[in-house]
Amino acid sequence: MSAAFIPPAKPIIGDEERAAVDRVLTSGMVAQGPEVAAFEQEFADHFALARSVVAVNSGTSGQHLGLLASGVGPGDEIIVPSFTFAATGNTVALSGATPVFVDIEPDFFSLSPEAVRTAITPRTKGIMPVHLYGHPFLVDEIETIAKEHGLAIYEDAAQAHGASWNGRPVGSFGDFAMFSLYPTKNMTSGEGGMVACATDEIARNMRLLRNQGMETRYANEVIGFNTRMTDIHAAIGRVQLTKVDAWTAERQRNAAALDAGLAGIAGLSTPQVAEQAVHVYHQYTVRIDGNERDRVSEALREEHQVGSGVYYPIPNHRLPSLAHFAPSLELPETERAAREVLSLPVHPSLSEADLDRIITAMHAVMSAGA
Repeated sequence: MSAAFIPPAKPIIGDEERAAVDRVLTSGMVAQGPEVAAFEQEFADHFALARSVVAVNSGTSGQHLGLLASGVGPGDEIIVPSFTFAATGNTVALSGATPVFVDIEPDFFSLSPEAVRTAITPRTKGIMPVHLYGHPFLVDEIETIAKEHGLAIYEDAAQAHGASWNGRPVGSFGDFAMFSLYPTKNMTSGEGGMVACATDEIARNMRLLRNQGMETRYANEVIGFNTRMTDIHAAIGRVQLTKVDAWTAERQRNAAALDAGLAGIAGLSTPQVAEQAVHVYHQYTVRIDGNERDRVSEALREEHQVGSGVYYPIPNHRLPSLAHFAPSLELPETERAAREVLSLPVHPSLSEADLDRIITAMHAVMSAGA
């Protein structure tokens, strides 16, 4: 009998979440209401953000509205990494601004400060770094550059709930910060996004934009969207907030076990963590030298029933949808990462036996290709 498949990610929805949904359904108030308001305050308090949080229906909506609420629009340039999910570049383009793709540094897959400096022009309005895989971007250097040039920082914190840099929580650095609540994130609301806003003006603009441009019913002040979060989703998120710290600790323990078990494998590099950083391991992402990554991923799945993921195989600047913003652009570290990265299971549902299987499988598969 073959072993059960170990998935690369596994959302955790329990009885408490189901009871919360039933409570909302019974109340009859299922659109944006008291559950959303409570979730916004509890999210801000839980992660010590010390700023207003606005709930929306997805992380992408949050990032798009955050840019608009911050005054980003046509004629502006926003510096972004190419090694990230397409939503990062998409939301800049949707705002009417131009995404300027730059390279990453090799250790933490975050924006290269040197590349950012080189990309600044008179049209640059801000920098949108990504806390990729749950590790913060190089906050000190990016903040220094932003201050020197009078630029805003817009945080893509989709994967970094609870991460920190020098004791400061992710989500407290930029003019706004977007957290995703997609099912595979470190916590979920089923679908949704939370936007931490540095000023009352940005927060109010966010609330207008998410609700057809109005705070008072039928008194539409601006042209807006319908990107509200429902009370159903907020109720799920409120329960998940009570569990996310324990899940994060479990992810960190699982990552430590993988670090120890995978150490010394030729051709394999385990994740690095900066001294200043708390990594929350949305993904446990290794590098595999050469052109072996796809072979390793297939062998893990077919021979050992171990799932894995590639985030992200095609850089943004090479996607058909975004390539016209970056003709003939060469980003060597981005291209190398896209060839080499492989994310192994690290989620809280893993047992010790699962971790042992992952480690044993990696040793076997990497040895087979040597």
